[in-house]
Amino acid sequence: MTRLSRPLPRRGTLAGWLLTGMLTILVALPAQALESDASAPIEVTADRLDLDDRAGTAVYTGDVDIRQGSMQLTGNRVEIQRNEAGEVTRVTATGNRAYIEQQPAPDEPIAKGWGRTIIYHAAERRVELIDQAELHQARDTFDGGYVQYYLDRRTVQARADVEGQERQRVRMTLNPEQQ
Repeated sequence: MTRLSRPLPRRGTLAGWLLTGMLTILVALPAQALESDASAPIEVTADRLDLDDRAGTAVYTGDVDIRQGSMQLTGNRVEIQRNEAGEVTRVTATGNRAYIEQQPAPDEPIAKGWGRTIIYHAAERRVELIDQAELHQARDTFDGGYVQYYLDRRTVQARADVEGQERQRVRMTLNPEQQ
C-alpha cells in the first residue's frame, strides 16, 4: 500500500473517512499503477452522498465520477464498504455501463473495463465486471456475461452465464505483439 507524506484526518470525521476510503481504493488498485497516481488529488462528483460511519458505508449516487491520476471509476451508483479497522474492503459501481480505467505503467496503454456492475475486492485485489462485461487489456479484449481480473497476477477469467441475466457468450480477441 502506498504511504502518504501528510497525515490523514481522524477516522471518525467525515473528511477523514472519505479521504481514507478513497485513497485506499484508488491508490491500491493495480500494483503496477503509475506512481504519480498516489500523489494526485482525488476528485469525486456525484448528485448525492449518503454516509453511514457506523455501518462503514458511503454511497454516491447520480452520475458518479471518481478520478485520481490515471484512474477513473464511473457509475450511476458507487458504494464503498469498510471494515472495523476503517480499511476499504469492497467498492461496487453500478449503472447502465459502469466503467473503470487505469494506466498500469507509463509505457503501457490504459486498461479499461465495463459492466452493469463492477466490484473491486480490496484484499484480493480482484475486479469483477458483471453483465455486459468487457475488459480491454493492452491490445486484447475479453467480453462476456462475467469477467474477473486479478490485478497482481494479471489473470482473466470469463464466463457466459450471469445469474438472472440472459446468457452472454465469452468472446476474446488476442492480438499478436507488434515488433
